[in-house]
Amino acid sequence: MSASDLLGLFPLIILAGASIVVLLAAAFIRRLLVSFVVTLIGLMAALAFVGIAWPHLPLKVVALLSFDGFVLFGFVLILAATVFVAISSWAYLRGRDDEGGDYYFLLLLSSLGACILAASTAFASFFLGLELLSVSLYALIGWRRERAASTEAAIKYLILAGATSAFVLFGMALIYEATGSMDLFRLASISSADGLIAPVGLGMILVGIGFKLAVVPFHLWTPDVYDGAPAPVTAYIATVSKGAMVVVLARALGPAFVGSGGVSRVSTAAPSLVAAGFPWVFALIAGLSMFAGNLLALREKNVKRILAYSSIAHLGYILVAFLAGGPQALRAIAFYLVAYFAMTLGAFAVISALSSPERDADDLEDYRGLAGRSPWTAAMLTTMLLSLAGLPLTAGFVGKFLILSAGAGAELWTLAVILAINGTISIFYYLKIVSVMFRGVEPAQAGSAGRPVPAEPAHAAVPMSGAVGAPLLAAIAIAVLALAVVALGVYPAPFLSIIGSFTAAGG
Repeated sequence: MSASDLLGLFPLIILAGASIVVLLAAAFIRRLLVSFVVTLIGLMAALAFVGIAWPHLPLKVVALLSFDGFVLFGFVLILAATVFVAISSWAYLRGRDDEGGDYYFLLLLSSLGACILAASTAFASFFLGLELLSVSLYALIGWRRERAASTEAAIKYLILAGATSAFVLFGMALIYEATGSMDLFRLASISSADGLIAPVGLGMILVGIGFKLAVVPFHLWTPDVYDGAPAPVTAYIATVSKGAMVVVLARALGPAFVGSGGVSRVSTAAPSLVAAGFPWVFALIAGLSMFAGNLLALREKNVKRILAYSSIAHLGYILVAFLAGGPQALRAIAFYLVAYFAMTLGAFAVISALSSPERDADDLEDYRGLAGRSPWTAAMLTTMLLSLAGLPLTAGFVGKFLILSAGAGAELWTLAVILAINGTISIFYYLKIVSVMFRGVEPAQAGSAGRPVPAEPAHAAVPMSGAVGAPLLAAIAIAVLALAVVALGVYPAPFLSIIGSFTAAGG
């Protein structure tokens, strides 16, 4: 292993080291601020080393991990999202538990697992990353131990994720028995020549991937877990957990749909089962995910559950580009991931800021008249929701346009039409939230649900020049995300050029 090869490992080493330091700080110093600062320093340092590793691509570390442009793109996305979640968590946790430093230890550990997952080239590293991510999420979801809904969500996720891991592990064993290979990229070239066992193993691994992506029919856990988990943790699950798996999917199975490009190259004499038979499976999953996510969201009055169903639909959109294949589709996936991360993190950051120590601001009635109480907060949330709906001049619109273009270029007309229809359906439930924010509070309805209305968000009325503190830091983070959503929608060309350089360096 050369010194340049080690450069790819430095972000992982930094994350591991920072997590240990945070754990020690939580045990001995017992100050949430210290854990928060160390977490931010570790994440920023890891991001810096991603930039240092860029000129040395491609890098392959033993047989377990490899680093190319798309992997480093995944690293940047994971680490940047974790920075925003850490900031949102700092404002959310402060005043609830000043000795919650181990929360940041779990956040760093799960980010380490997500990065390992994104860079995996073998079953061993894939499973290690998957379990690091999942086990950390068990504890993060159940962090609010005093809340029954949080404990229930953690138990549900634990049982379902544990069963899914068993599927993945058994699928790996079957593929190894059939092919004698532990190479993750071997999945894309499994053919009828590998016998009957290999396709069964491939299907079992896809069950695990489908669970992490929360696509139909593996989506049933999503609304309950999103609702029960603390708002910043929900943001993390919706973005980092799913984003890491999308990167794995694009690297491991994407080549089967790509004729002359992609992030990896796979050659096989016999027709690949993924390319020959699985496109119909993926197409069915994509279509059902779009319809199920959007239609189920229409009937919800819980904002976190609305965003849960929304995330199911958004992963369906991404699968359309995945099926299209080719460099254009890869660029569409990368751009849509960035847009989805920004608008989802922004929406949940607002929910976190509006939440009280007693409960999260998850009921639709909590947002009634928000535009009158706090115009700035309402404007930020409206920006995120309009982008999620895919309206023009937002990142969501450009992302959907790129996916539609990729689908049309691959002649996936049915999926393109389904995407357009579902994009229209989604507007209704996003605008439902917006309309509630801009309506006045009716005295008869205040507290009609029999639940305490959250206190006015601490940062909502704080000007950008206010005293430095957790609320202001959260406000700045939300403003940065909103600015990114608008900038990517108004003038996406420079960013598309940057994404092109990442995907072109795919090895």
